[in-house]
Amino acid sequence: MSNSSNEPFDTVKAQPRPSLRGWFIWSLAALSFGYAFFHRVAPSVMVSELMGEFAIGGAMLGTLSALYFYPYVLLQIPLGALLEQFGTRLLLGCALLLTAAGTFLFGAAEAIEFAYLGRVLIGIGSSVAFLGALALAAKWFPASRAAFLAGFAMFFAMSCGTLAQAPLALLVDQIGWRACMTALGFVGIGLSFIVFFFVRNAPVQIKTPPGKSWQIVWQGVSSAIILPDVWKIAVVAACLSGPMLALGGLWGTPYLMESYGLERPNAAFLMSFILLGWAIGAPVSGMVSDRLGKRKIVLVCASFGVVCGVSVLIFLPQLPLWLLVCVIALIGFSGGGMAATYALVQEIMPSHLGGASTGIVNSMTVASGAILQPLVGILLDMMWNGNVSAGVRLYDAADYRLAFLSILGSAVIGLIAALSLNEVPLAQRKN
Repeated sequence: MSNSSNEPFDTVKAQPRPSLRGWFIWSLAALSFGYAFFHRVAPSVMVSELMGEFAIGGAMLGTLSALYFYPYVLLQIPLGALLEQFGTRLLLGCALLLTAAGTFLFGAAEAIEFAYLGRVLIGIGSSVAFLGALALAAKWFPASRAAFLAGFAMFFAMSCGTLAQAPLALLVDQIGWRACMTALGFVGIGLSFIVFFFVRNAPVQIKTPPGKSWQIVWQGVSSAIILPDVWKIAVVAACLSGPMLALGGLWGTPYLMESYGLERPNAAFLMSFILLGWAIGAPVSGMVSDRLGKRKIVLVCASFGVVCGVSVLIFLPQLPLWLLVCVIALIGFSGGGMAATYALVQEIMPSHLGGASTGIVNSMTVASGAILQPLVGILLDMMWNGNVSAGVRLYDAADYRLAFLSILGSAVIGLIAALSLNEVPLAQRKN
């Protein structure tokens, strides 16, 4: 089977049956998404080190962590065009190298400005992996696997994310956060070489006129961005992912340390259950929604589960640890239901708007972290009573719970949006 290396991923004559080669190629993109997600949540076990190293408070720490998300969000829609133009292999391989460069810079930064820049580069490089995995899934697998593969890619991501909790916390204690970042940069370089060597954009490819491809894609973007249905789905996806990104990505571990008196590795281990829950919930929700042929009921139940879980975490402090683990896992498992949003947007949108619509939805899922992480930090700084230890601000457990009301508010918005979703394809609706 002939495969030139860099043809656009959308230039496929027909969708093939799944093959071992297809699974292997897709798994490399999914693993790259796992590497990106490791970066996404890694700051949660470095909170005291980063605050002390750069002499910053909660608001600036939230901004430092969220700088990963800002370029990620902005790039999701144009990345659809870039993937169609240049293919997953080239963009993903180069993106991994950029992520590695940002990791080295972040780990070596002596001034906060260089740490900011490193985090931005990591965000830019990380932005390709998930859409690249979806692009490869669309070309190497039948459409009936769409929701499952989206969920399975998230399983890869959350599995890697759990390594950025207790295991990374232990490693940070042993060798320091800077050495950890340096090692992570070398992992990115190695993964990029593997992607360049093995990944192919499609099993069968033909050349398409570049100018025409760009024109079609940008027409799709301009058409999709004005559709209310796309934004409803995007809001649901954002509000399902937001609690996991805010808690598992930054503020959950220090909250458990303060509220339950846990050492950092133990707190990080408990918070990793939000990622484990998501790792299970994403493929399960994808399979259930595929079997039912229904997306709305899955998304409504998932949104309700997140509201319940976050409410218990806030309003019932000092839970028994076994029950705390169940609540954290519930938030993650329910949040993983957002995998069904990718299938829903493909089903209700016309085919020529599918790529742009998916980009909008995915950008909003990440935007939730960009908003909630610094927002929680700002609220914590507003309630800070002035206590400091070794140059690090100390926040009370009650302050965390009040700040987490912003997370609960977003989850309620997501439930309302899920109840308003429409599963009828746009072309079949009566005016």
